Amino acid sequence: MKLFISGILMLLLVNTVIAQPLKKGLPNEAGVNAQKLKEINLLLENYVSKKYIGAATAIIVRDGKIVYHTAVGKQGSRFAATDDIYRIASQTKAVTSVAVMMLYEQGKFLLDDPVGKYIPEFANTTVIDKFNAKDTSYTTVAAKRPISIRDLLTHTSGIGYAQIGSKTANAIYYKNGIVGGIGVSKILLADKMKKLGSLPLMHQPGEKWTYGLNTDLLGYLVEVVSGLPLDEFFKQKIFTPLGMNDTWFYLPAGKHNRLATLYTENKEKLVTPEMDSVEFNGTIYTNYPLMKGTYFSGGGGLSSTPLDYAIFLQMLLNGGTYNGTQILSNAAVRMMVSKQYNKLGWPDGEFGLGFKIYDERSAALMSVSEGSYEWGGMFSTTYWVDPKEKITAQLYLNQWPQSHGEIHDKFKVLVYAALSKSYAFMD
Repeated sequence: MKLFISGILMLLLVNTVIAQPLKKGLPNEAGVNAQKLKEINLLLENYVSKKYIGAATAIIVRDGKIVYHTAVGKQGSRFAATDDIYRIASQTKAVTSVAVMMLYEQGKFLLDDPVGKYIPEFANTTVIDKFNAKDTSYTTVAAKRPISIRDLLTHTSGIGYAQIGSKTANAIYYKNGIVGGIGVSKILLADKMKKLGSLPLMHQPGEKWTYGLNTDLLGYLVEVVSGLPLDEFFKQKIFTPLGMNDTWFYLPAGKHNRLATLYTENKEKLVTPEMDSVEFNGTIYTNYPLMKGTYFSGGGGLSSTPLDYAIFLQMLLNGGTYNGTQILSNAAVRMMVSKQYNKLGWPDGEFGLGFKIYDERSAALMSVSEGSYEWGGMFSTTYWVDPKEKITAQLYLNQWPQSHGEIHDKFKVLVYAALSKSYAFMD
């Protein structure tokens, strides 16, 4: 009877945390050693002093409490601040995947529906057979089956990436005006995704995992099914309900001064400010968040703060609900963070609906618990969610390229080293 009562009290305690917005809390109240957290400061400051990075912001949330939130370095001429707005690039994918699951839960489609059912340009897809690199000509064969919405969510459709993909994908997409989706001029998502439907897949659907423009196409699917532009869907259905006021495709003028500096590296692999644009199989304008853009890349277009994105991650950790607002059901979140594709060949994970999922091998290789999920962004931003330890954590840089990317794994190690109480060992 005592065990039953204590179980009920624990359930009530968990629900109390879920019902509250994120607030700062004392580390020891969340089973975190405050002294150990200082080692994270030392790590970040060391990388700044060595000129490996220019600035960074980190945040750790446990038990619904913000136990660590700090910024180091300089954003150009000013000191970094915890409310700096970073280009989060592929972290946009998780938001788009949530939008897709919201529509799925409204009965708008099933995940194994053919994409061509909703976007006719994908009704009769072909697959690359032979490619001539000299003149970018190619031959194709018919796809063995249509690509599905689930294929897009798991990056198994055969769609490649423009600008950062394989040589074949880069060449074909460049020739046809298909872009990676960030730092672009005034073009429209619908136009590019319709054109993408006329181009060949890089392999047969479901044959293997290929990181590509799948989530940009999902963004267009959201527009088609919902009747809203992607930026408006995000704002109306996700950002405003959750209180994510600093997450945008293109920043309002009043927030321009908070945009993080995008750093790059010199020949000695030491940090230096980025140029206004870079040639990367086409021009990428690095200050695209300041533009009055019209292209809403569901795969990489958003900018945000670690705190805003922590709210989004807490919603997922809570099973789809945050501060009394339900975005998804527990069932939908469970599906998203379940292993959907296991032919990756990765040493420490598999893939869900929009996330890398840590499996039973991960505990032997990294401190992160089995069942955790994560992703990151091109400009050196990372996040992960650990349901067993009730943790969400993020480390944001804005730097490309980044030769010292091991800082993200070191950050993970220090987060878990700071835990004075482990829920995983209480199971």
